[in-house]
Amino acid sequence: MRFQRYWYLLPLVSSSLLLYSFADVNPNELTAQEKKDGWKLLFDGKTTKGWHLYNKGKVTSAWTVRNGELYCMPDNYKVEHGDLVSDQQYEDYDLQFEWKISEAGNSGVFINVLEREDLPTAWASGLEYQLLEKSHYDKGASDNKQAGCLYGFYPQKNPAPDKPAGQWNQSRITQKDGNIQFYLNGVLTAEEDLTSAGWKQVVADSHFKTFPEFGKHTKGHLALQDWSKGISFRNIKIKEL
Repeated sequence: MRFQRYWYLLPLVSSSLLLYSFADVNPNELTAQEKKDGWKLLFDGKTTKGWHLYNKGKVTSAWTVRNGELYCMPDNYKVEHGDLVSDQQYEDYDLQFEWKISEAGNSGVFINVLEREDLPTAWASGLEYQLLEKSHYDKGASDNKQAGCLYGFYPQKNPAPDKPAGQWNQSRITQKDGNIQFYLNGVLTAEEDLTSAGWKQVVADSHFKTFPEFGKHTKGHLALQDWSKGISFRNIKIKEL
């Protein structure tokens, strides 16, 4: 454990609180202190500014804004579908966001995504913070695909509460020098050193081994996953470390 070097990545004392409370501000706004501390909003609550569709650019898509939420419409096939990708790339950061999902919903947030024509999807390069509604898990999802997991690799490091369909969950992803930590509703659910030989071996032993860029990068775009069920985000904010 690297407690002294990465003291800011330690699990939070209370499972009911995040380092920066969402409850203290209106949705999609920063407090004066957050601004002073270097936090930036990645979603303004009104537009999709700062985001585009993976490998398709600024096109009309299933991602829309309604009632201050960044929402992916699962049943609108008159527009382009795909993962929504941040215009900017990030390396060392603290990312926080809220999400709610429909019944049996399945989605995710990808980090360290490369956007290239030869990579057809965000998950061909980026690791996934799993977003899942409990009834989907009850229908047969494996332990390494629960909400808050590093998708496809490990069960939750610590049991974390998740909210029922239609209720807001709070999530946090930190990355510093290739060390990542995932939190769900204040509980540490995953951690990994992406620069380690152990991680390289884990990938080599997984079904992701057929994707040559997967899990090899510690800088890239963020991406929100389009899926066959509705998913909403708000209060997406980041502090670069």
